[in-house]
Amino acid sequence: MTEYATLAGGCFWCTEAVFKDVIGVQSVESGYIGGTVDDPEYRSVCNGDTGHAEAIRVGFDPAQVRYADLLDIFFATHDATQLNRQGNDVGTQYRSAIFPETVEQEEQANQAIARAQADQSKPIVTTIEPFDRWWPAEGYHQDYWETSGRSNPYCLAVIPPKLQKLRKSFAAQVRTQLA
Repeated sequence: MTEYATLAGGCFWCTEAVFKDVIGVQSVESGYIGGTVDDPEYRSVCNGDTGHAEAIRVGFDPAQVRYADLLDIFFATHDATQLNRQGNDVGTQYRSAIFPETVEQEEQANQAIARAQADQSKPIVTTIEPFDRWWPAEGYHQDYWETSGRSNPYCLAVIPPKLQKLRKSFAAQVRTQLA
């Protein structure tokens, strides 16, 4: 049975690339969540006009990877101490947030924040927000690293270090060792 983790950790192109390499992950979809506009479009979300976060929805097999493990990977591969930004991406659309779908996921999210905080000197600013309507991003955003990202200078600067951190810190949970 497939379960889902919905996570916002800055640019969805960058977080999508990380989770596609995790054993037990069956799907990763980029999209928008947490805003006030129905059927948001990329330009409006990027401009900060809708209140949505760029996020990913990770379909996973809980027999192969635990939700808690996905949260640990999430915290290890983005800076959860930056409020409403990741690197050069600034605005609430790039916030660090977890959107649990069940009470159990919410409890695990709180535990993951506590684990992440234990490893940080600065405060973790990741929010836990109610899971609301999920809006898939436009088609050209899906599988972006594989289809377009390797020729995008921004992605080339941001994604390989995230993948290296994933492979170093979670080697037993990664499908491949190649960037």
